[in-house]
Amino acid sequence: MRRQLNTLYVTTEGAWLRKDSTNIVMEVEGEIRARLPVHMLESLVCIGRVLVSPPLLGYCAEQGISICYLSPYGKFLARVEGPVSGNVLLRREQYRRTDNAEGQAAVVCNLLAGKLYNQRAVLSRALRDHRASLSEAARPELEQAVQRLKRIISRLPNETDTNVLRGLEGDAGRIYFGVFDHLIRVDNPAMRFRGRSRRPPLDPPNALLSFLYTLLTHDCRSALETVGLDPAVGFLHRDRPGRPSLALDLMEEFRSVLADRLALSLINRKQLNEKDFIRMDNGAVLLKEDARKTLLTAYQERKREELQHIFLGEKLPLGLFPAIQAQLLARHLRGDLDAYPPFLWK
Repeated sequence: MRRQLNTLYVTTEGAWLRKDSTNIVMEVEGEIRARLPVHMLESLVCIGRVLVSPPLLGYCAEQGISICYLSPYGKFLARVEGPVSGNVLLRREQYRRTDNAEGQAAVVCNLLAGKLYNQRAVLSRALRDHRASLSEAARPELEQAVQRLKRIISRLPNETDTNVLRGLEGDAGRIYFGVFDHLIRVDNPAMRFRGRSRRPPLDPPNALLSFLYTLLTHDCRSALETVGLDPAVGFLHRDRPGRPSLALDLMEEFRSVLADRLALSLINRKQLNEKDFIRMDNGAVLLKEDARKTLLTAYQERKREELQHIFLGEKLPLGLFPAIQAQLLARHLRGDLDAYPPFLWK
């Protein structure tokens, strides 16, 4: 039996969540709108003005179900969880490895190999599947980006300095996002990608990416805590108070496959358009409530899609991959695996 890791997203403004036996009940203005068994959940994400009763908070903590609070626009606000499980020896080894230059670089190298390989795969698939619809200027730029990413990937095994590896990641990011707009196939100028902008996102594609990255970070953090690793102490991302550095490390392999491709699909299939976004006075572009629901539904559907896990040789739901990669990282740190095997999208 394989446990399916599920996340419940609550987006209804003014919703009240309470415990009823072993169920979560959602009420809106005194009317019961939904009921779900707690045992089906791994985490609960509350977006916007959602209230959770104290008995339900305590019960989720006892059951190992984390509760994450996001603003209406996807900004992380807080996380509630019970006692941290896991082997203290595993965490001690994690801390030792992050303080050891050679051990740190070995993990970073493989994390980046997975990230850059998957970025290259996204661009290569766009060239293969949509070459006819690409402009004459776009095709050579995408082909050049694929080759440049390939050269950077070939350099990774020869580098033992984490700072050099971080520099290569930065170069790869500029190459990848430098041609990202070519992957958008709609004619609407309002939906164009104008370079990566984070705080705040300045166009609809960046608003989608930022929201999806927040959800993906939550999933990776839950996966790491499940296997007993400390999500705050990373290898690639430097330690910073309040930042889940290891969760950000783990999500790097999934950004292009799970988040970027989903954002592109929502735009290219015209499931979302400029009317689904709000432009604030400071230039920030944010998702409207109905658009958030569309995105969350698509995200959950994407996580149910099955992909072949190269290392395990099995077809599994994509939503399980962060948990699998967290387990593989834990096995590497324990010494059961000689190296951390990254997630590669085929």
